[in-house]
Amino acid sequence: MEKLKNIVRSFKLPKKSEVKSAFYSFSKKEKIIFIGLALVLFICTIAILENINKSFMVAVPARGGSLSEGIIGTPRFASPVLAISDADKDLVSLVYSGLMRKNPDGELIPDLAENYTISPDGLTYTFTLKNKIYFQDGKPVTANDVVFTINEIKDPVIKSPLKGNWDGINVEKIDDQTVKFTLKQPYSSFLENATVGIMPESLWSGSPLELNSANTNPIGSGPFKVLNVNKQSSGIIDSYTLSSFNKFALGNPYLGKIILHFYSNEDDMISALRNGTVDQVSSITPANAEILREENYQIDSAVLPRVFGLFFNQNQAKIFTDKNVVKAINLAINKDNIIKQVLAGYGVVINDPIPPNMMAYQKLSETNNASYEENVAQAKNILAKDGWKMGADGFLTKNTTSTKKITVKGKTTTKTTTITGSSDLGFSISTGNTPEIAESANLIAQDLAKIGIKVDVKTFEIGDLNQIVIRPRKYDALLFGEIINHESDLFAFWHSSQRKDPGLNVAMYANAKVDKLLEDASITINDKARVLKYAQFENQIEQDMPAVFLYSPDFIYVVSKNLEGLSTDHIVSTSDRFSNSYLWYTETNDVWKIFVK
Repeated sequence: MEKLKNIVRSFKLPKKSEVKSAFYSFSKKEKIIFIGLALVLFICTIAILENINKSFMVAVPARGGSLSEGIIGTPRFASPVLAISDADKDLVSLVYSGLMRKNPDGELIPDLAENYTISPDGLTYTFTLKNKIYFQDGKPVTANDVVFTINEIKDPVIKSPLKGNWDGINVEKIDDQTVKFTLKQPYSSFLENATVGIMPESLWSGSPLELNSANTNPIGSGPFKVLNVNKQSSGIIDSYTLSSFNKFALGNPYLGKIILHFYSNEDDMISALRNGTVDQVSSITPANAEILREENYQIDSAVLPRVFGLFFNQNQAKIFTDKNVVKAINLAINKDNIIKQVLAGYGVVINDPIPPNMMAYQKLSETNNASYEENVAQAKNILAKDGWKMGADGFLTKNTTSTKKITVKGKTTTKTTTITGSSDLGFSISTGNTPEIAESANLIAQDLAKIGIKVDVKTFEIGDLNQIVIRPRKYDALLFGEIINHESDLFAFWHSSQRKDPGLNVAMYANAKVDKLLEDASITINDKARVLKYAQFENQIEQDMPAVFLYSPDFIYVVSKNLEGLSTDHIVSTSDRFSNSYLWYTETNDVWKIFVK
């Protein structure tokens, strides 16, 4: 050890003159080799240091950059109170903020609210607003604006699409930063109501809402504000340019600008994507999604809480009172084939009235794992046992016998007449004329023909379908899609009080037990207890079979490859994709990990 220490002490770096002398002693060839090796050593050292530096670096979102998106339709009422079309709702989602907001995980977090409290009986919600929150015109957001917005929604003259969510709820100002909501009964979805955008009273009061210029030049307190509105010579809006709002309650958004371009149809919108006018587009058909995927566009998709099914009107077609027939129909429809052929894989098969991913619970019934061929064989067997026989035309028929009592005039005796005949197994499906749903109806008709059921498909323009088919309940079976934004919407589709127009119980379903379960679930605040009631509801629907459930479609989004921070996992409505737009970014900076918060 002592020897090693002596060697170290004796070691000295060569002097500059010694190095110079040694270098000049080299031959020309040796000098070239020496310089080459020194250069390699220098480059390797730089590369090693760069890699070491990178190992300590991480990319973080940077502010700046822009994004353009194509949307079908033209906004007319970009107001939280009046918004009806997807174009309206998209603009509202970007420009306005509510007391609450959904985060990327689908959870509700305070937005304009600093906090909130719920009374023990679930009847009173009190919100305290954050300090120094502003609208995009610089005016502060106060309790007056919250009260004004909610009262406008509740006004029966205005006929807001959101009115039903707020009926029976009283709103009052406690002070400039405090608002109290009083409910007549507990309402499990109330906090979702609180995501509605708050409008500035100073801008909207004093004139009819539908005539206010703020419908097309909105001012809210959301992450992006209107910078420019571009219109055609006819006055139709072509595009909006939005810039980030640096006083947004949840922080200054990363993107500097978002530009929305509006198109009258999907073909024009996709052409704009291909020629670079827009970076991304949403709500396209599965067929176009597959074409764009093959062209190397980035496709994001997520299952929407939509329930497409075949809803039976037992009042008009008595055949659906026979559960054997309905069970056979359910077994014979090849739902996987609809997902494959109609939706190009952008959807999931469902067998229940509650959309997938809406709530997590243990199902009370068993899943059918049989193959489609086995299901068809079972369907044929069920119908055969029920007395149905194949006729010469390839469709099922059944001999029927009925008795009729006839009272003969002038006599006190009654004659009984027996009538023998036959009935064919068939019905009509009424639906819209959009390509996907019409094709689904035709595939169902083909599937049911395989087991001897004759189906007549009737397609209608969407307006006609609503006015002359759905509202008067004039259909045997209706191929229909239910939009279920939150759990409480199940009441509108299945409670017996909603069987007549304007109710949405298109299956004309009535069951006192289900009514009670839906009523209780809507006022049950405890999550576990509420979910159990919905599981029991679903089990009862499966037993009664008032409908055959088919699929839930995907929301399809062609996304810019430069965009980061987007999450579509928990969207309920298509405009939800913008809920977290303040977290989107296209620019990044590299910083050392120790400086990342």
